[in-house]
Amino acid sequence: MRGPRSKVVTLLAAGWISAWGAAGALAQQAPPPAVLVQPAQSTAIADQAEFIGRAQAVDRVDLRARVKGFLGPRKFKDGDPVKKDQVVFTIEPETYQAAVDQRVAQRDAAQAALTNADLQLQRATELLRSNTGTQQTYDQRLSEQLQAKAQLEDAKAQLRDAEIQLSYTEIKSPIDGRIGRAAVSPGNLVSPDSGVLATVVSESPIRVLFPVTQRELLEAKRDASAGDPPIVRLRLADGSLYKEKGQLDFIDVTVDPKTDGQIVRAVFDNKDGVLTDGQTVRVVLEESKPQSVIAVPQQAVAIDQTGPYLFVVDDKNVVQLRRVKTGIVRNGLLVISEGLKPGEKVIVQGQQRVRAGMTVAPTPAPAPPARPQQ
Repeated sequence: MRGPRSKVVTLLAAGWISAWGAAGALAQQAPPPAVLVQPAQSTAIADQAEFIGRAQAVDRVDLRARVKGFLGPRKFKDGDPVKKDQVVFTIEPETYQAAVDQRVAQRDAAQAALTNADLQLQRATELLRSNTGTQQTYDQRLSEQLQAKAQLEDAKAQLRDAEIQLSYTEIKSPIDGRIGRAAVSPGNLVSPDSGVLATVVSESPIRVLFPVTQRELLEAKRDASAGDPPIVRLRLADGSLYKEKGQLDFIDVTVDPKTDGQIVRAVFDNKDGVLTDGQTVRVVLEESKPQSVIAVPQQAVAIDQTGPYLFVVDDKNVVQLRRVKTGIVRNGLLVISEGLKPGEKVIVQGQQRVRAGMTVAPTPAPAPPARPQQ
């Protein structure tokens, strides 16, 4: 005979079984998960390669003192643009001007001595012709005249040297460019041993140098022989692309044995002055003629220990796991080189709720917003 306890257990067990059956029925009746899908599209994307490069000014000049003296007032502000032959520093000129004046007096004295020697030689010549003078006197006057000529040339040379020294009291920029900060303040004694006073760099145009391996260089040469040269662009420190395009103009004639690479150079106009001498940038080489490839939104692809994969939905709304091979990323699209055909519906949102073989409720994903070119 069953007691009250057995009846309670039986009732509880029956309740659990009934509840489990109801939950299972509800689970079987749950709608398929909703996902957003987007067809794999065939798009034209140019292949790219990126290299780390460094900007280098076409011309760079370190300004130094060439004579000794006290530095005069500065003729510029740090960072100013300067023109060729513009005076940027001065050195007190009084001592050197006095030396020029002294050399001028010496030249004039030598000129007067030469004039007198010419007259004496002329008289000696006339006397010799009239047989009233001697050959010895003529020879002496000729020697004096030649010595006076030599002294005049020496005086002129010393004057020229003094004028050159005086010109060095004005330190000029030999190029158009932008001048950096001054290293010495006015009033300080400077000389040729004082080091660099300031640096002037020419920033337009500007060069960018970057190393390329032998393998990459050979591939680039083959591509160039088969079509147009690559497009050269720069990626700046904030990830944005520099608006100007450059042009390759030089490949180094030697290979670095440590890296097995060669230095390649590109030139940019840099009219806006965005690029600065010594700046680090990423050089982007892009094919001039884009190739047609299959691409999907980057978020549609996941990676596990086996490699990259994505989910596609067939005509019966059944999920398939597809192993793929990927390529470059451009404007948020990931190139799929193998494993996918154009037009196949790829799940771009809701992948976490699905698995292979599951039936889903697909909805076309909204068109993505326009992205800036990269």
